[in-house]
Amino acid sequence: MAAVHAGSCLCGGVAFEAEAPLREVIACHCTQCRKTSGHYWSATSVPLDRFRLTRDETLRWYRSSAEAARGFCGTCGASLFWKPEGEERIAIAAGALDGPTGLVTDSHIFTESAGDYYRPEGPPPRPAAKPARLSCSCLCGGTAFDLPGPAGEITACHCRQCRKLSGHYSASFDADETTIDWRRRDSLGVSETPGGGQRGFCTQCGSSLWFRSSAGEFSVEAGSVTGPTGGRLTSHIFVASKGDYYGIDDGLPQVGRG
Repeated sequence: MAAVHAGSCLCGGVAFEAEAPLREVIACHCTQCRKTSGHYWSATSVPLDRFRLTRDETLRWYRSSAEAARGFCGTCGASLFWKPEGEERIAIAAGALDGPTGLVTDSHIFTESAGDYYRPEGPPPRPAAKPARLSCSCLCGGTAFDLPGPAGEITACHCRQCRKLSGHYSASFDADETTIDWRRRDSLGVSETPGGGQRGFCTQCGSSLWFRSSAGEFSVEAGSVTGPTGGRLTSHIFVASKGDYYGIDDGLPQVGRG
């Protein structure tokens, strides 16, 4: 009997099962994946006849292009699926899978679109630009805001919450919420996290945007920035909770090894 991989969004409104074997993981750095995930997206894939939804009450779809649609949770904003048009398969966020995956990251694609604050592999570059203002938005444009730049130090978080919501792991920078200039927030949704925090996301396209801790600390997802961030990835936290399908090879400090 084939092994079955189970997975879900953070709130549990969407759950699924995928029958092995699953394709090895591909990390995508395209602008669309960076906007929706808040950093970059990593996914496995499986034929549709070996995939089944066991719960889909909160599943929403956004057609991000003529070639594909993206599935996300309308309650917690978790980035879950990518379904190519005319193909009998579905890509599944590796971060949405429960427990060890037994997979490895096989390749990186669209690396020319990677953010300025990291490299797909190896140490992050030094900031080449220091923009005085940062323009941020979701993929569909339903939510958009500006804030002072540059982004400065950017932290990667590998905790279960961030991996479930982003589909891989998150990368964000601290910001003063009072300095945000909202240009549009027609589609802004806010979800409550188990720890008492709040996460902002787009209810139309599922893009991850910001996080507010229970203590009021505010951070912005680096992938939401359009253009240069002027920031640099400086550390990894909660690495004891990282996925088994990727390594951390940039030489930056790691906290929470467990």
